[in-house]
Amino acid sequence: MKTEIDEAKAAALEVLRHNAHGPYRGLPRTAGWGYPEPYTRDLMIAALGILVSGDETLMRALRRTLEVVADNQSPRGHIPSLVHDADDRGASDTTPLFLMAAAMFRDTVGEPAFLQDAIEKAVRWMEYQSPADDGVVAQLPTSDWRDEQWVLGYGLYVNTVVYTYQRLLGLHGPAETLRNAMSHFTITGGEQHKHVHEGLVIRHKPYYALWSYKVLGSERVDLLGNSLAILSGIAAPSRAEALVRWIESECEQLRDSGLLAVELPPNLFPYLQPGDPDWHPRDALFNQPGEYHNGGIWPFVCGFYIAALVAAGRPKLAARRLDDLTALVRRRRKEPVEWGFNEWYRAQDGTARGQDWQTWSAAMYLYAARCVEENRTPFFEAVRRREHDE
Repeated sequence: MKTEIDEAKAAALEVLRHNAHGPYRGLPRTAGWGYPEPYTRDLMIAALGILVSGDETLMRALRRTLEVVADNQSPRGHIPSLVHDADDRGASDTTPLFLMAAAMFRDTVGEPAFLQDAIEKAVRWMEYQSPADDGVVAQLPTSDWRDEQWVLGYGLYVNTVVYTYQRLLGLHGPAETLRNAMSHFTITGGEQHKHVHEGLVIRHKPYYALWSYKVLGSERVDLLGNSLAILSGIAAPSRAEALVRWIESECEQLRDSGLLAVELPPNLFPYLQPGDPDWHPRDALFNQPGEYHNGGIWPFVCGFYIAALVAAGRPKLAARRLDDLTALVRRRRKEPVEWGFNEWYRAQDGTARGQDWQTWSAAMYLYAARCVEENRTPFFEAVRRREHDE
């Protein structure tokens, strides 16, 4: 499928160039249609694909995006949810994603002092997001990229991003503290004993919990969080290998049951079902099983998963999944384009259900393709390399 992959890469660049200038102060659009706003989290994640592309137009747009969002940082260091709007706040992942993207950007362009003041303020903000003062960051429900999914307390995804930026910024002591705390077991049995800290490791399972807090938690599989756990090295090589086997096996069972129509994993599984303890009435409107944040197929998340396969030493499987992603991102919802790079796809039939020409879908395709082509994971190689800091 090399020809199709090359075509998809060219199309992804076309999407990103089209979206590089939007109606809000000329900042990048989140999607070609439907999302003209510059959503911070989308654009910070898109930085990975932009940086490996080396495209000068996109690099200039990314630099300006980072500078503007830093200008709109709160006095205490919090990064807003919209790049241009200092009053749009409350997200749990925008600040760590800004730190991750800024660290990757200044490493790529060779400017180690880029946005240093904003970075120091953001790091300080994140230090105060740990209720137990042990480095593990807590969050409120629907405050990260899954605005229709409850993640309460210590969420896996946000903490993997925190660990990643800590390593990239040379904050190795805090990174080790965070990794050790995350490696504690989740609490089961409904009772928390004194001096026992809840963690994100699940007994007898290779993947990490979606979230945990005291005696509460969720053992559903968060594909993005677990992919980042592999990429960042939080998951040891043996756990990473077992985690990949688990995901692939579970997805095969979903396909056998008619709950998954494509070869790529859902963003969350098993899907929430009406009547489950973690099902909320609002899910009936926006988050049906296999849809949106409740098991939808998100190309940007699959891009991270493909990169994680490379990091886990599964290059052939990564190449197959890149082929699968290439076929998926061609599908469009309604716009007259050859490559849809849609926001998300319904798990049961693979139909495009979100917005076409989504910025992070195109960017993470480029990043995943680079990982497969070079059999390495740019930026995360250094994160997994620990001997330089201990």
